[in-house]
Amino acid sequence: MEEDVYKTVAGVSEGLYKEKMSKFISFAVPVSTAAEALQQVERYQKSYYDARHVCWAYMLGAERKEFRSNDNGEPSGTAGKPILGQINSFGLTDVLVVVVRYFGGIKLGTSGLIVAYREAAAEALRAADIVERLVECEVRIGFEYPFLNGVMRIVKEEGATIVSQCFELDCDMTLRIRQGAVSRLRERLSKVESLRFPE
Repeated sequence: MEEDVYKTVAGVSEGLYKEKMSKFISFAVPVSTAAEALQQVERYQKSYYDARHVCWAYMLGAERKEFRSNDNGEPSGTAGKPILGQINSFGLTDVLVVVVRYFGGIKLGTSGLIVAYREAAAEALRAADIVERLVECEVRIGFEYPFLNGVMRIVKEEGATIVSQCFELDCDMTLRIRQGAVSRLRERLSKVESLRFPE
């Protein structure tokens, strides 16, 4: 897998797992920040206020270094960790998985809980539409107006997107391009007369 590509879910998906009368309803939700993930958790907690537990885990960022899980009252390590484990085994990021448990009166024991939360999380992820996204960077450039055509040709050939542009005495442009192509774009642009990279 290329370094500037990551996998996530395209939209919300749902799963269901039943074990000994307990019902585990699971949701995979695309999120891009911790605050957004916690907001979604709160939303599910409100929607399923009558559930015994609302457990969750999220993974964020293309490097997959920002993550958190929560057992929400289940024995430590029996809910959040298995959910996070499924996010990892699917190789996903920018995703929150919430598992809502309705207790059916029969205790599952720690190993039973681990299996149930793992399976419920897997059900939601199996139902998800998994997409590949590019890690993109922004590059800001400034140059004199007569060199616009040369710059535009490079932008087009390198497949960069123009995020914003301002044409006054000089031209100022912000480009977005996949991470792996930044250095080549910068190298080609730096050969254009008058071009600078304002930070």
